[in-house]
Amino acid sequence: MKEKSESGGGYVRADQIDLKSLDEQLQRHLNRTWTMEKNKRREEEEEEEAASRQTAATRQDWEIDPSKLIVKGAIARGTFGTVHRGIYDGQDVAVKLLDWGEEGHRSDAEIASLRAAFTQEVAVWHKLDHPNVTKFIGATMGTSELHIQTDNGQVGMPSNVCCVVVEYCPGGALKSYLIKNRRRKLAFKLVVQLALDLARGLCYLHSKKIVHRDVKTENMLLDKTRTVKIADFGVARVEASNPNDMTGETGTLGYMAPEVLNGNPYNRKCDVYSFGICLWEIYCCDMPYPDLSFSEVTSAVVRQNLRPEMPRCCPSSLANVMKRCWDANPDKRPEMDEVVAMLEAIDTSKGGGMIPGDQPQGCFCFRRYRGP
Repeated sequence: MKEKSESGGGYVRADQIDLKSLDEQLQRHLNRTWTMEKNKRREEEEEEEAASRQTAATRQDWEIDPSKLIVKGAIARGTFGTVHRGIYDGQDVAVKLLDWGEEGHRSDAEIASLRAAFTQEVAVWHKLDHPNVTKFIGATMGTSELHIQTDNGQVGMPSNVCCVVVEYCPGGALKSYLIKNRRRKLAFKLVVQLALDLARGLCYLHSKKIVHRDVKTENMLLDKTRTVKIADFGVARVEASNPNDMTGETGTLGYMAPEVLNGNPYNRKCDVYSFGICLWEIYCCDMPYPDLSFSEVTSAVVRQNLRPEMPRCCPSSLANVMKRCWDANPDKRPEMDEVVAMLEAIDTSKGGGMIPGDQPQGCFCFRRYRGP
């Protein structure tokens, strides 16, 4: 039986089929399909590469890899977060965790302010490199990949927690060290060395046009060699060229310069004033104005030129540095590089200071001695 012809809508005999032509048609079809698939894959790869480049471009150079961070127990607590021991990529670190709070716990304005403070602190800190400034390692904002290590394993952190990772200073805060030595006081040579560390760190910050704005012994850390390192740049700012752009009461009572307390314009000389108070505290191992309220200190410092009481045993070379630094007129205060030079010129080879050579206890030359 004959098959119907193709033109007549019928069939074609098997021996009349052109197999070579069909093979060529099939090969062309496969080639077109393979080419389309290849082009599609290339477009997808290009899109992925572009997305990766975009992600890399938006990632800040200070961001850390949260998967490499292990957060351990807390070593300090504050209003908006805690400081923990930690390990980052095998290195001992301190981790400052900032908690915005549960949703609805803080207003949008509060959260925006906290995030702005976090961004400002990181922007200032990550560019610094000096032996008397705590080394910044990295930070991360709003990640759910952080974990706190506990006795029962690890607990995940909520995504509203941000962290700043810095070098770990095993000596703790300078303030704690001074409190421990409140009765016996420190050797004069050590007093000058601690003061020099702080002065050199502030001199470096000011050379970078950075005003710390919260210079106090609580914000100074001691490493394993008892070197002072400046920490906590939460309120630090790049110095405004116009002092009128920097106003407001920023800092900690007892260390704040009169112009800051009074709400007047100020500049880096507010740090010099605070250094003068810290120098007194390092020498005396005591607290300035422990018995006065906030309003009393503010009024007395601004209107009555109140300053910490100078002990009679304080060498004049050191007392002179304090008095020049806490002068009521910012223009009369020295720059920090001059402070460094004055401290370097002090002769510590003959002892002196708070510890008389024949007495095991410290100086009692204040009118009244406040015990521990």
